Amino acid sequence: MAGFSGAVKIADLTDYIAPSQDCIVIETKTKAGRLVLEDDLEPGEVQINSRVKEAINPDAKFQAASEPVKINLQDCLACSGCVTTAETILLEQQSTGEFMSKLGDVSDTHVVVSISPQSRASLAAYFKTTPEETFEKVASFLKSLGVQAVLDTTAARQVARMEAAADFVHRFRASAAPRPPSQPPPGPLPVLASSCPGWVCYAEKTHGTYVLPYISTVKSPQAIMGTVVKRHLAAKWGVPPEKIYHVSVMPCADKKLEAARDDFFLPGTTMPEVDCVLTSLEVLQLLQERAVDFDSLHRAPIDQLFDPLTTTPAPQPAPEAAQVEQSGTSGSGGYLDYVFRHAAREVGGVEVRGPLALKTLRNTDFREAVLEVDGKVVLRFAAVYGFRNIQNILRKIKTNKCEYHYVEVMACPSGCLNGGGQVRPDAATKQTPKELLEQVELAYDRIPSADPAAEAGAAALYGSLVAGGCFSERARELLHTRYHHREKTAAMTVANW
Repeated sequence: MAGFSGAVKIADLTDYIAPSQDCIVIETKTKAGRLVLEDDLEPGEVQINSRVKEAINPDAKFQAASEPVKINLQDCLACSGCVTTAETILLEQQSTGEFMSKLGDVSDTHVVVSISPQSRASLAAYFKTTPEETFEKVASFLKSLGVQAVLDTTAARQVARMEAAADFVHRFRASAAPRPPSQPPPGPLPVLASSCPGWVCYAEKTHGTYVLPYISTVKSPQAIMGTVVKRHLAAKWGVPPEKIYHVSVMPCADKKLEAARDDFFLPGTTMPEVDCVLTSLEVLQLLQERAVDFDSLHRAPIDQLFDPLTTTPAPQPAPEAAQVEQSGTSGSGGYLDYVFRHAAREVGGVEVRGPLALKTLRNTDFREAVLEVDGKVVLRFAAVYGFRNIQNILRKIKTNKCEYHYVEVMACPSGCLNGGGQVRPDAATKQTPKELLEQVELAYDRIPSADPAAEAGAAALYGSLVAGGCFSERARELLHTRYHHREKTAAMTVANW
């Protein structure tokens, strides 16, 4: 379970299949079984070996259960019968070994790697270089292995924030406006950010239909990047999407869960838009396994998804993009900061400039931002990190005592910069986790939150791929998703009791 967030590992999620439990996915084929990872299975599959019932009456004859049944990660994510162990076994197939095997594939597979800012900051802190130099040297290393393109996810993050801001304003205004009975109600407030897959998995499997309507439908930057790579980049290169193997480098192993969701497959196929997720730590281990002298690596330019000279005109990002502060809550994507500034302008008629004033409440992982106009509270936002704080905010929502309009929710304490897939503290220097996190934060602060390239990339994405504006019908089709209540089985309930 190393690398997964607390929201995935704890709460009422069962960590094993109890002897009395059946896997409900295959219960029509074998009545009970244990998970086994065999050498001859396809990546992403496990096998359930059946148990044979013993006859109580010597004269009675029981037929042995049917042959072992293979299931995949999508089967496991679709139920709450046995959450973490089964999924962990399956997710181990998303590894550097699988990545390297694709690089050795001679069947014209184009390997593309997109790297998150949080991972670049973690590796920069380890190598004691700037994030920009780290990014370019990692790109050089990956291309020496045979990777065709190395991409920055910042433009996808910018698009995710723009959609999240538009989604919030739409819900905020619709919640206060009268509507005819025939019109479906808007999503309720508060809007809960959706970029953290550990939090989403926990909400689906633990709180279900009560909480899911509150979650923003906007895809995460990783999912948006997958959509762009498998659709736009494939068309640009003139290759079918199945010939592109898209690898995402992320700060948390929970992103492996996200990539495996069939909601993020190309429509009408079983092809994921993100084929493999590697953590920051796995990239470091790959460098170490190959005895790479990082200091001697040359710096390679980062590839661009869009050619500004050939893209069609597109709406520019909102002016609050340049105002987002990289410190504070931005270590997890800056959703609170960006959405707050956009909503303040659209709803409150106020331009928020400079650092956003955040008030620490219960602990450093529970902070709020408030906008007052003429002595009246117009907006109240919160950043809620870590499982304990998530439980507190959900308890408020369920008892109708939540005073917030928007909540940035992250499963990991201290957010994505402290993700379970980040580089570990240096044992040789007796570095503490706190000291390492401080260094990662300093490195991350050196990465522009919304630089001109990211803004141009976001505008080009809307122009080339969406062919429409932010939160348009086409944007909601491509850049938004949905969530699912995972029903609990009776056996699951008894086992938890």
